[in-house]
Amino acid sequence: MQTHLADASQDTDRVSDVAWRSIDRVFRARIGRLTAGISPVGLSEAYFDWLGHLWMSPGKQAQLVEKAWRKAGRIGLYWMQCMSTSNPSPCIDPLPQDDRFVAVEWQQWPHKLIYQNFLLHQQWWHNATTGVDGLDKHHERVVEFVTRQLLDVVSPSNIAWLNPEVSTATIKQGGLNLVRGMQHFHEDWLRLVGGRPPVGAEQFKVGVNVAVTPGKVVYRNRLIELIQYSPTTDDVYAEPVLIVPAWIMKYYVLDLSPHNSLVRYLVERRHTVFMISWKNPTGSDRDLGMDDYRELGIVAALGAIDAICDHRKTHAVGYCLGGTLLAIAAAAMARNRVDRLASLTLLATLVDFTDPGELGLFISESEVSFLESMTWEQGYLDTHQMAGAFQLLRSNDLIWSRALRSYLLGVRPPMHDLMAWNADATRLPYRMHSEYLRRLYLDNDLASGRYKVDGRTIFLTDIRVPIFAVGTEKDHVAPWRSVFKLHHLTDTDVTFVLTTGGHNAGIVSEPGHKNRSFQMATKNIADRDTDPETWMTTAPRFEGSWWPTWQSWLARHSTGRVAPPLLGNTAIGLAPIADAPGTYVLER
Repeated sequence: MQTHLADASQDTDRVSDVAWRSIDRVFRARIGRLTAGISPVGLSEAYFDWLGHLWMSPGKQAQLVEKAWRKAGRIGLYWMQCMSTSNPSPCIDPLPQDDRFVAVEWQQWPHKLIYQNFLLHQQWWHNATTGVDGLDKHHERVVEFVTRQLLDVVSPSNIAWLNPEVSTATIKQGGLNLVRGMQHFHEDWLRLVGGRPPVGAEQFKVGVNVAVTPGKVVYRNRLIELIQYSPTTDDVYAEPVLIVPAWIMKYYVLDLSPHNSLVRYLVERRHTVFMISWKNPTGSDRDLGMDDYRELGIVAALGAIDAICDHRKTHAVGYCLGGTLLAIAAAAMARNRVDRLASLTLLATLVDFTDPGELGLFISESEVSFLESMTWEQGYLDTHQMAGAFQLLRSNDLIWSRALRSYLLGVRPPMHDLMAWNADATRLPYRMHSEYLRRLYLDNDLASGRYKVDGRTIFLTDIRVPIFAVGTEKDHVAPWRSVFKLHHLTDTDVTFVLTTGGHNAGIVSEPGHKNRSFQMATKNIADRDTDPETWMTTAPRFEGSWWPTWQSWLARHSTGRVAPPLLGNTAIGLAPIADAPGTYVLER
């Protein structure tokens, strides 16, 4: 009798605990809608940590006072030089990536004094938020980043009456630029609240002028459509290519316009190409996890390809999060002695999340718990919540420079295919998003040898196929030095490429693209490890796109040419279902 009472009491406690936690989650979700998904507790914790340690550092305080006086003296001296000469040397230069003040109008009086004063203030705040003894490094980065964002808001380039470019345009156009700017703002606001894409994106239509490489959907399950592209040559390399894109965005970043489609490029060079097109999840998919994406995605696709291509090995290619999942799947297959891969290509992919760049600023226990509450309520991470975080990482490029041109100068920046694709975002299921953040970002299980698949640990060192890895110089999502750590976590030949460009533009870097170059070197299994800086100074540089070099690498790791396989395999139930690009990519 007492046992039954105790069991009933425990059940009641569990139900009560779930109910109270549900209230907490709903409350945090409501707060999250007001803070764009940023945890106010986590942000407050970072600033209190900074203020507390700064208060305990009288030497740092004195240094900041000294710097303030010195900067005041520098701007005062600069003011006097401006009075006596027409072209004095600036007292501070903008950072290399800061092009807010490059226009000739900024070099005229009094605007050169205004922007020089702003840059000195910006530099002082950087000094104030960094180098404080005892301050948690993550908190330091958060405080420095958020303070920089706040300063960017009040930059003289964003204030109409302080920006000479805007003043000149307003005088010449009689204020029509500001009228157009208000019209642009109103239009953008209506599109935002209505969930519609930005102006100009409608001219890029999936299946019409982007994602138009011919092919068929040859397999479909609840999570993926597998596209097999039609051959254009009489023979093909024996080993097919499977591309695993990230499910954060639509797959067609690698099949954009015909001139910059990586898929078309491979097909025209005798490769049989398959592409995974991920389903855009809804609330009903909330319980899909990382293992589901691996099993229903990569494993299911490899099974279909194995049947279609007469059991030949596959060149597997993963991009961003798709590459991380592919590395997990490859390690699991290697552990289980499943020999299906001919090679592994990882594009802008992290397998070690010790330093994920500025994206890591949004990853802490407080922030992850906050995001979990938001995604728990609706079953998924919304596209606008995710896009906002990525835009903050490059606010000068993605927010303020566009706002300046659109709303103050009244000029619409031209839309192109990559920008239109970037606006075509997808949702992330609650469970997968939580597991991804916790197991990879917070705990770094994959690099630390703690990641489990089917209840057993996997190790990247079990991968024995050759690897081709690509990092991009200006990547804000997967910093190339972190991508480079793949060298130290695998026991196989690794060919590493560092290309110009960012996370997307560096990968979509077709031959003929202007101002493109790359460095490349191969570390064989017997070679000693090196650090990224040494590699950067010793690896040879090549002009142009890295695509031809990679395609040659794929050809060298193939076993010859065969007749192109049929599209699908009707005999075993893999008959073509629909024309490419399929239906999942069209879901909103």
